Amino acid sequence: MQPSLNQPTDQDRAHLLAAIELAARARKHGNHPFGALLTDSTGNVLLTAENTVLTERDLTGHAETNLVRSASRTLEPSQLLEATMYTSTEPCAMCSGAVYWSGIRRVVYALAATELNVLAGADPDEPLLDLPCRRVFEAGGNMVEVSGPYLYEEAAAVHAGYWG
Repeated sequence: MQPSLNQPTDQDRAHLLAAIELAARARKHGNHPFGALLTDSTGNVLLTAENTVLTERDLTGHAETNLVRSASRTLEPSQLLEATMYTSTEPCAMCSGAVYWSGIRRVVYALAATELNVLAGADPDEPLLDLPCRRVFEAGGNMVEVSGPYLYEEAAAVHAGYWG
């Protein structure tokens, strides 16, 4: 799957802006600025999650994995199959694996991981698990539709001054 060249729908835009607001809340709560939400097939928000890596002292506490944990505990598998995950930033390889195994079959994201790496000043000498979510999903037998990146300015703003 290639990055979408289209603009997000109005509904996608609204949900991405809400995910970015969740990222801002995560930052205010002392965590890395990442947020995610899950909607049903009609666009109703089912669940939201923030990054909790620092406050929970859990390196797997990314917004997307927190959302998948909550969703798998509270929703039926059939609901997950029809759900869409919206994220402030492209899911990392770990989060993409969690999304894949959860049964969620649509992901829409704002900031691309490559864009985040630039904003965060990623050190080329530091190890980085640079594996786009599309490649993770393509490696599986189940199709996961990916749409993004979108809303660079809005998504990048929540990271301003955080990583430096």
